[in-house]
Amino acid sequence: MTSKTGQRDATRLQDKDEGIYQALMNAIVEHQLPPGSKLPEEALSGVFGVSRTGIRKVLQRLAAVQMVTLTPKRGAQVATPGVEEARDIFSTRSLMECANLPAVVAHLQPPHLVALEQLIAQENQALADQDGPAAIRLSAAFHIQLQAISGNQVLTGMVTSLTQRSSLVIAAYGAPWQRGCRCDDHANLLKLLRARALEPLTHALQHHFEHIVSSLHFERSGETLPDFSRLFATGSGAAL
Repeated sequence: MTSKTGQRDATRLQDKDEGIYQALMNAIVEHQLPPGSKLPEEALSGVFGVSRTGIRKVLQRLAAVQMVTLTPKRGAQVATPGVEEARDIFSTRSLMECANLPAVVAHLQPPHLVALEQLIAQENQALADQDGPAAIRLSAAFHIQLQAISGNQVLTGMVTSLTQRSSLVIAAYGAPWQRGCRCDDHANLLKLLRARALEPLTHALQHHFEHIVSSLHFERSGETLPDFSRLFATGSGAAL
């Protein structure tokens, strides 16, 4: 009985840690916690209602995927990619995503096109509503879902991670109005995908990434201390 109780407690703790991890990841990716934001353990433990040790574990996980930097005596901050790293992130995405397009086209089915069309419509609506976090999330989802058509789960996972780091780059160096990719680019990619026009599709995706990089200003952000109580207003319950 004690063993089962211990297992349940451990599972609940893991679920809570995962919820905090996802809440912080979403806040970073959606630019609610911009690059350079300080992430003090004491403030976060108070907001989420967990120990500093629990928060430290979550921050270490975020550091492992390069979304957070941990510095002795300075603590944790949302990562600020350097200029070369920023360029490399998009260069790597371009190489991977374009190279995977033949497999995407080979596995393409009508429901895939419908799903992508719905994402574009939702992204357009988010931009019309000036809902920045939703626009960022949907822009990333378009690229992830496009690559997932290929059935290559390893590559799709890598693209997911790179889209998260791409969001950091855009938050650090993009214009204040920049909320992700241009929807007309996504619509054009969908049109070429529907036609199974592999070569034009590849060129369009390459140009898409080139446009994003050319629009970046590469000006570093300063350090800030976010209002965690506002971001995670209802404490651990809402975040989880």
